[in-house]
Amino acid sequence: MIIQFNTDKTINGDVKHQEFFSDQIENELDRFRSHITRIEVHLTDQNGKKEGINDIRCLLEARIEGRKPIAVSDQADTVEQAVSGAIDKLKAALGTIMSRLKDH
Repeated sequence: MIIQFNTDKTINGDVKHQEFFSDQIENELDRFRSHITRIEVHLTDQNGKKEGINDIRCLLEARIEGRKPIAVSDQADTVEQAVSGAIDKLKAALGTIMSRLKDH
């Protein structure tokens, strides 16, 4: 599973942060590893450098073998919370898709 990061200019996208979030994503989505070819992570600060509530957005796009990509997003006060929320939503979506595939 390849994990690709994209950040805007206001969010720190250094290697340390990418490794931390890549490990988190891989651990949380481990049971879907054989079905996912790539995950794209898009982190943006909706207000730029201004302060705001729930202004950090994490969009996760998962490329699944033989299927169209799916995308989920979450907004929170911090990057960590936004990534965690998006991972939870992606796990739920992938769980639904995989259970449907098993039923057919």
